[in-house]
Amino acid sequence: MRRFRIALAQINPTVGDLEGNSDLIIDTIKRARPLDFDLLAFPELAITGYPPEDLLLKPQFIRRNLEALDRIVEASSGVNIVVGFVDRDSDLHNAAAVVTDGKIAGIYHKIHLPNYGVFDENRYFSPGREVQIYEITGVKFGISICEDIWQETGPTGIQAVSGAEVLVNISASPYHHGKGDYRLEILGARAKNNLVAVAYDNLDGGQDELVFDGNSLIIDHRGQLLARGRQFEEDLIAADLEVESVFRDRLHDPRWRNGAKLLEQRGEPVTRKVIPGRTMDGDRPQLPEVLTESIGYPGEVYSALVLGTRDYVRKNGFERVVIGLSGGIDSSLVAAIAADALGSENVTGVWMPSRYSSSDNMSD
Repeated sequence: MRRFRIALAQINPTVGDLEGNSDLIIDTIKRARPLDFDLLAFPELAITGYPPEDLLLKPQFIRRNLEALDRIVEASSGVNIVVGFVDRDSDLHNAAAVVTDGKIAGIYHKIHLPNYGVFDENRYFSPGREVQIYEITGVKFGISICEDIWQETGPTGIQAVSGAEVLVNISASPYHHGKGDYRLEILGARAKNNLVAVAYDNLDGGQDELVFDGNSLIIDHRGQLLARGRQFEEDLIAADLEVESVFRDRLHDPRWRNGAKLLEQRGEPVTRKVIPGRTMDGDRPQLPEVLTESIGYPGEVYSALVLGTRDYVRKNGFERVVIGLSGGIDSSLVAAIAADALGSENVTGVWMPSRYSSSDNMSD
């Protein structure tokens, strides 16, 4: 039975803190080594933080981001990782580096650049054009970045019908209420329709008005959830994928064959790269399932507010906050969020009464 152990590092980088982010990535690689993984993935633009916005217009920032990638590559001896960064040729690309044993084996450029809602990637990046499949220890996997997997006709479908047994998507997907259930539904459908396992690694943390909830997912080719990361916290999850059963199920499903024929007729180019690696240890104990329970409503909304507040204060270098209190529900809730995010000792409440303020307001 061919088994592929995938690990997902759900980290909280800071936009612009290239040294701190690369230190975080290198430390996570060290902590993950005991998992004896075949592949470890980090989120979209993990080195720069997301979204880097106008920092991308500074050539020095791009150069230092590439230097940070070099540090991470040096720290990857004996392991295989995927990490998000900004690549540069004649233009800039939202990219993922596939690193194996201290060397870069390949670089994938994000193909679908979102330019709606909070996203403005067309302003900064040029879209990729190459669909890639990698093979390691006899297992074929495709790499994609965030929006690529949401597009039904995107590169992930091409990768699957071209032989990929695992799809690895690194992401920076902002939270809104119900987003976790939506992701699970869409990614489960991608897995079942393409008969491919899906490993989805999402960012954690707050950045200005955005909150990233983590909630990373590992789903088998039948749409069954194998592992889920914690919400609004950094986490490291892993699962064993039985890829031999992917091959077996494809033999009995004509949809997959029809997709492969259609791809051949369209002449879609796919780049294939084989990564040298150790033979999988058949005696390696199988990992237990880690199915973290969702927080649910209204707890997840409160957790998002606490994380967004904490990271806004922390990442901007503040230590204390001041809140004007009226005694009403609104300011009381803000005070509770701030105290949970920062510690009550770092929150000062200020009461500013007027001649119209009641004694009840004062006591509240």
